[in-house]
Amino acid sequence: TLFRSKKYGKPAFVVNPPDTDELCDLARVTGIKGVYRNVHLHALNLKETAIRHAESQGKKYEECNFVVCHIGGGISISAHEKGLMIDGTDIVGGEGPMAPTRCGSVPVAELLRYMKDKDIKDVKPLCTKTGGFVSLLGTSDAREVKKMASEGNKAADRAWNAMIYQITKSIGAMAAALHGKVDGILLGGGMVHNADLVEKIEEACGFIAPVYPYPGEFELEAMNAGAARVLAGLEVAKKYTGVPRWKGFEE
Repeated sequence: TLFRSKKYGKPAFVVNPPDTDELCDLARVTGIKGVYRNVHLHALNLKETAIRHAESQGKKYEECNFVVCHIGGGISISAHEKGLMIDGTDIVGGEGPMAPTRCGSVPVAELLRYMKDKDIKDVKPLCTKTGGFVSLLGTSDAREVKKMASEGNKAADRAWNAMIYQITKSIGAMAAALHGKVDGILLGGGMVHNADLVEKIEEACGFIAPVYPYPGEFELEAMNAGAARVLAGLEVAKKYTGVPRWKGFEE
């Protein structure tokens, strides 16, 4: 991208990367001094889904509160308040629901016990590559897991429904971060093509706000739309320095 930018004399943009940081202060705090939450998630698709849904309702993204989910090979659950993603699950750090390749949140004491005779380099991939369905069932294919479950495989059925259960719990947590003022629960990502998953989320979370499925991703469209907003003067481009914008509390 940089090569083409220089070759043609045109600007290059990065649009809502996974480390997009708009967290509210309270979302950063943990119960260990000096340890803070950092969130990495599917920001590109999450924000684009929210922007498109707001427009479909005749509103601006900055006027709405949404719980937005990306449910695919990785699963991100996020709270969007008036145009800012104030909280979300850190899918790189092992937070949130388990996913096809990710372990999700695991009890700390049990994880320490599990790691007792293991090297951290062998355990870390559970957060992003070898956890979730891969660890439990030996496959990362959610369609295969659902097929196994429908054919009577109890382990597959349990894993499938546990994943959905964890998704709905995380949606509830993000709704609480918005003080219950939620205009919609938006579901994006490849697994949203599955009717069973959408129905079970609606059943568990429909009392919070209407649930709107957006199967698949808008990631290519999101990159185009983000650059177009800057070029049209609707947004101001930020300068990427590679240095985290937040380094800790002053007191």
